[in-house]
Amino acid sequence: MIIADNMTTVARIADSIAERIISGALEPGAPLRQDHVAREFNSSHVPVREAFRQLQAQHLVVAVPRRGVRVAPLDTHSVKEIAEMRAALEVVALRHSGPRLTTAHLARIELTVIEGDSAKTIEEFEMANRTFHQALVAPCGMPRLLASLDGLQLANSRLVFAMARSAGWRPRSNQDHRLILQALRTRNIDQACNLLTRHIQTIERLTLPAS
Repeated sequence: MIIADNMTTVARIADSIAERIISGALEPGAPLRQDHVAREFNSSHVPVREAFRQLQAQHLVVAVPRRGVRVAPLDTHSVKEIAEMRAALEVVALRHSGPRLTTAHLARIELTVIEGDSAKTIEEFEMANRTFHQALVAPCGMPRLLASLDGLQLANSRLVFAMARSAGWRPRSNQDHRLILQALRTRNIDQACNLLTRHIQTIERLTLPAS
């Protein structure tokens, strides 16, 4: 029972801090003090350390020698790495998922497109965007790959919120999502994968400063 309670506390701490990092409430480079976090969540340092380890595995925080745990940076290298890893791994997942997509799966994907088009805030839009990408690859039957993609998608969400803070955001239709869905409906997996690669790489072009 104690172990279960500790795991619940770890998840609560990790989820709360992750959400703050992703939304930008905690900025890149901001320090995370074990004692402050433990006091906030009324916990010992043990679940805080485990939560930090989980966040580090998700690349949301980094442990800096002699400086402690800090929010991971969002620099040029990070943006390129996230985009290239997603472009490679998500396409692998889609190649396995595409042939397994049922009518129900496609209806779920279409619903996320509609939700994204109807979003009135960046938070609503990004939730729909995240759900779209998860729904694309959910049937792939590769749990380790899906776990890796979940972490990358969180990192990608940080980029989306950072862009919105920098350049603003307004409601819009996501044509890329519609084209990917259309390709999947016609069972053109190669086209869907090519469209997905281009779509993922778009955020790198939008985020990085022009050279």
